[in-house]
Amino acid sequence: MPPSSQDTASSVSPEEIARFGALAEQWWNPSGPMRPLHAMNTLRIEWACRHLPLQGRHSRKVRVLDIGCGAGLASEALAKAGHDVLGLDASPKGIAAAHAHLEAHPLPTGSGPLAYRVGSAEELVAENRQFDAVVALEIIEHVTDPERFMTMLADLAEPGGVVIVSTMNRTLKSLAVGKIGAEYLLRLLPIGTHEWRKFITPAELGRYARNAGLSIQAIAGMVPSFSGWKESRNLDVNYIAAFRKL
Repeated sequence: MPPSSQDTASSVSPEEIARFGALAEQWWNPSGPMRPLHAMNTLRIEWACRHLPLQGRHSRKVRVLDIGCGAGLASEALAKAGHDVLGLDASPKGIAAAHAHLEAHPLPTGSGPLAYRVGSAEELVAENRQFDAVVALEIIEHVTDPERFMTMLADLAEPGGVVIVSTMNRTLKSLAVGKIGAEYLLRLLPIGTHEWRKFITPAELGRYARNAGLSIQAIAGMVPSFSGWKESRNLDVNYIAAFRKL
């Protein structure tokens, strides 16, 4: 049996919440501190949607939890794809920015429902909430205990549901490109955004998933190109993986 996520220390790092909360008002600026997320968002959402269930277990729409949603960049895209989305983040400033953007830019006709909530994975687990799919994009490398966090993602998925995680591999290339290059040389990200030692290898992520009762379905690298980010077999820096709950 996979381990329970109950009665564990919080996955939320106050330092990380404060760091990203300070950027909340600039989150939707495609030229601002979140521009790498803007650049890769189309790829990661298209890839995620290809691996989501075709229909929800209890309704025709797929109910998706976007955990660590920040100001809603992925949440809005998932809703525009027609899914029923709950965006969850522990940062009140991030969720306030998400609400403000949604109010100023209403979703187009045909979008799925979209709601936001300030909170943590632990709170939803304690409420016995479950979703057809749980999406955690660029968040697992920022939590206090990634293995316990993966267990909570599994707890929050319906039986047979899907968990999708994107993160950064811990390699010398990711240190050079994703940390030193992105933060110190090119200034694509604020200094201190990432801690290289907390990057997660695909092998580690796979082990966390197996221990949580998840089976890997697909994995792909995400690499920048002249025409935007593209899917790749190269997992050296950014990668995304889909798992199914057993």
